[in-house]
Amino acid sequence: MFLVLSKLLDLLLSPLTWALLLGVGSLLWRRRARVSVGLQLAALAVLYAFSIEPVVALLTRATEGGAVSTFRKDTVYDAVILLGGGLDAAATERSGQPEYNAAPERIMRGFELLRDGRAKQVLLTGGNLDARPEAVVEADVLAGQLEHWGIAPERIVKEGRSRNTRENALNSEPLIREHGWKSLLLVTSAAHLPRAAGCFAAVGIRADTLAVDVRSSPIPPARLSWLPRAGGLSQSTDMLRELAGRVVYRLRGWTAP
Repeated sequence: MFLVLSKLLDLLLSPLTWALLLGVGSLLWRRRARVSVGLQLAALAVLYAFSIEPVVALLTRATEGGAVSTFRKDTVYDAVILLGGGLDAAATERSGQPEYNAAPERIMRGFELLRDGRAKQVLLTGGNLDARPEAVVEADVLAGQLEHWGIAPERIVKEGRSRNTRENALNSEPLIREHGWKSLLLVTSAAHLPRAAGCFAAVGIRADTLAVDVRSSPIPPARLSWLPRAGGLSQSTDMLRELAGRVVYRLRGWTAP
């Protein structure tokens, strides 16, 4: 039930959804010209505001501001924990090859850590919301990718049942205890890192952290573009969803400081 509600919340947190609802409202109130026009202008304002760089930059900085990397370059970690979320499962199923979305940095950075001897093993945690038996399991695909890149299978541990960040932590905890890992490094996107680290802390796993997929812009505000862009609207939506996810997880007691 929570997964269904979370997807509904994702939809409602999209500025595009807000604009569409305002557009529908303008049609319903078309007999009242001023109200209808006002709703249309509000819809355009929402689309414009959340697709320009100044607003996108503000939201991104607010979301990634709590992402603190505590990675120690002089440490060889027992295991690096790679959270799922970088794989396009539907595209992977269609092509038969690993297909990634806009955040492939998780698997790439994990590979580099293993290749360079900065971690002895890797824990891949990520399943699929699709309940079909033949559905792609992200942990399996990422394991195959790492093996293709030359990482020995015995260095790879898979957890393929998780459907969200809470389950990543819950399902990883027994595997971590079973392998006796002490020094751990949690790798995920900068926007996702505070919530992910909080979830692992809530189940008793205190890991060092490494933020990847950093999207905060170093460009001074005065040089940011005021032209609307579809990519900006998408990024604003991602940040709004992450901020809302933190609130929901905190209220449910799924994260710890």
